[in-house]
Amino acid sequence: MARKIPATVITGFLGSGKTTLIRHLLANAGGRRIALIINEFGDLGVDGEILKGCGDAACTEDDIMELSNGCICCTVAEDFIPTMQKLLERPEPPEHIIIETSGLALPQPLVNAFNWPEISTRVTVDGVVTVVDGRAAADGQFAHDLAAVEAQRAADDTLDHETPLSELFEDQLAAADMIVVNKTDLLSPAEAETLAARLAGGARPGVQVVQTSMGRLPTEVLLGIEARAESDMANRHAPHHHHHDHDDHHHDHDDFESFAVVRGEIADPAAFAERLAEVIRAHSILRLKGFAAVSGKPMRLTLQAVGPRVDSYFDRPFTHDEPRETRLVVIGHTGLDRAAISAALQA
Repeated sequence: MARKIPATVITGFLGSGKTTLIRHLLANAGGRRIALIINEFGDLGVDGEILKGCGDAACTEDDIMELSNGCICCTVAEDFIPTMQKLLERPEPPEHIIIETSGLALPQPLVNAFNWPEISTRVTVDGVVTVVDGRAAADGQFAHDLAAVEAQRAADDTLDHETPLSELFEDQLAAADMIVVNKTDLLSPAEAETLAARLAGGARPGVQVVQTSMGRLPTEVLLGIEARAESDMANRHAPHHHHHDHDDHHHDHDDFESFAVVRGEIADPAAFAERLAEVIRAHSILRLKGFAAVSGKPMRLTLQAVGPRVDSYFDRPFTHDEPRETRLVVIGHTGLDRAAISAALQA
């Protein structure tokens, strides 16, 4: 059965830095075919023009689609589903879909839309990334320019929820698989630490909080979470209800590193997954992925870990000229204890 196309939902208030983060992601896509759906409307529909000028083969004008009929969570059936169908019906569909929501969109209805029969067999939510304006959040606000956020609300005639900004912020955090604290160049190290700890404390277990400025994060950190978020809706709601149906330091793009660990066959996939989770927790590893050879099994085992959550599945048989070995790529913040991690994974 064909593998589903992954989609990443990027949410956050107006001015948090969503567009800057996406532009950096597209500029470093490495030739991956990425399609982008932007939810802007009224006089605020400027992000599309900004992103169309990114000058990268991965974000041609035909790969950027704007939903300008209102808040994406309020126009799922009329706007979002047909747009997704158009992308999926292309002769050469995208390899990854990025969806930038309006700052006023409730993420949960959008994520739940991936269960609609029209698209559920073709695409899955790889992860929900919530971008936070670090300076504004540290100052007790939800956006740098609250007046602009209210103007955005007033500009959308289709908006059918009057969610207070405080509750909307809680919804964005509750839906997140990763929280990006942006604009940390405007914070002191102590302010950044305090804010990141507060956000991590209010998030679901396993949700990672990463810090950056100007949205500079590696593609391999943002993509490949494999959360399948649409299958986990029960755990993605803040305590209030609507009528709608950590390792945290100041980090920039260059403050991440990755390295490979090679070892022989493993005997017990379940026990090895438990060991991976222990190593990840002990060393604050962001991401771990790779393949394993299992003794007595002809199929290659794919391993994918985000935080301490480890997923695995057999994907294909080993070829006759392929070494039966286990190869893992470890991704984390600069300063990982490579020797200790390698020893633990090879034990």
